[in-house]
Amino acid sequence: MIKLTFPDGSVKEYQKGITTIEIAKMISPGLAKKAVCGKINDALYDLNKEILEDATISIITKDQDFAFEVLNHSTAHLLAQAIKRLYPKAQFGIGPTIEEGFYYDVDFGDDVVTEADLAKIEKMMANISSEAVEITRKEVSKEEALEIFKDNPYKVELINELEGVISTYSQGEFTDLCRGVHLTNTKDIKFFKLLSIAGAYWRGNSDNKMLTRIYGTSWFTKEDLETHLKNLEERKKRDHRKLGKELGLFMLSEYGPGFPFWLPKGMILRRTLESFWYDVHTKEGYQFVQTPIMLNKELWKISGHWFNYKENMYTSEIDKYEFAIKPMNCPGGMLVYKNDIHSYREFPLRVGELGLVHRHEASGALNGLFRVRNFTQDDAHIFMTEDQIEEEIGRLIDLYDYMYNIFGLKYHIELSTRPLDKYIGKIETWDKAEAALAKAMDNKGIKYIINPGDGAFYGPKLDFKLKDSMNRIWQCGTIQLDMNLPERFDLTYIDQNGEKQRPVMLHRALFGSIERFIGILIEHFGGAFPLWLSPEQIRIIPVNKVHLDKALEFKAELEKLGLRCNLDAREEKLGYKIREAQTSKIPYTLVVGDNEVETNNFTYRKYGSQNQVTVNHDEFISMILDEIKTKKC
Repeated sequence: MIKLTFPDGSVKEYQKGITTIEIAKMISPGLAKKAVCGKINDALYDLNKEILEDATISIITKDQDFAFEVLNHSTAHLLAQAIKRLYPKAQFGIGPTIEEGFYYDVDFGDDVVTEADLAKIEKMMANISSEAVEITRKEVSKEEALEIFKDNPYKVELINELEGVISTYSQGEFTDLCRGVHLTNTKDIKFFKLLSIAGAYWRGNSDNKMLTRIYGTSWFTKEDLETHLKNLEERKKRDHRKLGKELGLFMLSEYGPGFPFWLPKGMILRRTLESFWYDVHTKEGYQFVQTPIMLNKELWKISGHWFNYKENMYTSEIDKYEFAIKPMNCPGGMLVYKNDIHSYREFPLRVGELGLVHRHEASGALNGLFRVRNFTQDDAHIFMTEDQIEEEIGRLIDLYDYMYNIFGLKYHIELSTRPLDKYIGKIETWDKAEAALAKAMDNKGIKYIINPGDGAFYGPKLDFKLKDSMNRIWQCGTIQLDMNLPERFDLTYIDQNGEKQRPVMLHRALFGSIERFIGILIEHFGGAFPLWLSPEQIRIIPVNKVHLDKALEFKAELEKLGLRCNLDAREEKLGYKIREAQTSKIPYTLVVGDNEVETNNFTYRKYGSQNQVTVNHDEFISMILDEIKTKKC
């Protein structure tokens, strides 16, 4: 017999070798129907995998996070099986899950597969689903695995790198190399869609063969699939590159791939966002600096960037010395700190910088404002004593929460730990730093996800993953605890006993990148920015020439209050000018006619509304100023 401990703390005895699905059936038929996999001692188990020892157990159902990943992983195998039936000579690379679905990299050999073939592949997937093929797991030796996949060079390459248990999953005539977990039958995979096709080098290396990557998504209900597909269509309409051009915010040029140009309206948006950043951080006790864009190679050696990040840095020679354009603001911030003698009384010392950095990104990775080669990081370096770490991180979490809520962005936090290689400092120091970050979140009762091995090379970090209005997840804010750079740069402070001590340092960025954050906001709001952020807040339209003087009077009054207004006095029809204001996503359009001239009232139409509203003069101004002050979304 074995003892299994359930999430509610109850302990029950079962026969050794019982499976998760058998336990689910004992509890209730409804639970068994919803079950996707088991979680045994924090490891995911297939529903039909035997449990052989005492353990904790939870049953993962369709409405839980892991379930979506299991479904999509299984659908990737369904895709591969369908391809193998249609294209017998096809060979398979990898087929992982991604944030909203899955993909599979396939070598089709002499066959040419295009977007037009996706419908045919989808139909075959549906056929296999209807066949209700059982999905089974088998553990094999490395020798057995090499024999099974001897005709597939991609799988052979992967197998030769594996150690320990090797598993395969089979469904009918198709077998794949995979760690799992999976659903137990193809009949449970019903609502899926193949989305696109692209080229992808094997294992991301341009020296390798180009494979065909097919993307797809899979959901547990028809309604969820349809909702997701509608969201995808909406995202196309909200593409920040498309809207950025239409709204005159920024441009890209072949003369500077990855180097965005900010246009006048985009500069208003950017400066408004930056001013907000400065105002909030001033109230939070930050001081501000600006450090040079290019610095000597020796500085980057001290910081560790030269050895850990050189391939992403732009370099140049000046007076026979090698220099590098900064990819990060941190080393310059260290020099600013060393410029003075510091006392413990100054701590926590919060120093912010909107610093322009450059990174050599691959040309194929460039994507509008989301992936660029130069961008402004909203950095800050916070120097403190060890006993101030938890309180300061708690304070930062509150600040991030306030800022993200202003834009209506929800988030979760991930704790990224020490990389397996390419890290500096002692492991004991890393362990101490990781524990401090975890404790700070525990103290605030914040749930977080562990992201092993994804820390910066100089320290662990908290990553803030934002969710926008289209349910997409974005990596933006970070808080990085660094006990290494203060050592490398020999940073010190004078403690209460008059002795030199080493400070602890936090690196933190809230927006992450001004450019990328603006790209996110463009798509989050669909270009219809809240009033306080909009480059043009009010469009004033006189009905006829006789109303022009009153329109100009309104414009002058509103501009005196700091509002951004434009007057449309063109010889065009009123309806045309109102529609154009709506197309330009102006928050408020004011129409000035006889009534407005006589009463001094305002008649306005809000973006997205067909209704015109007339209000008292003072009431309108009060409403507008309050909306800006409260930063209403």
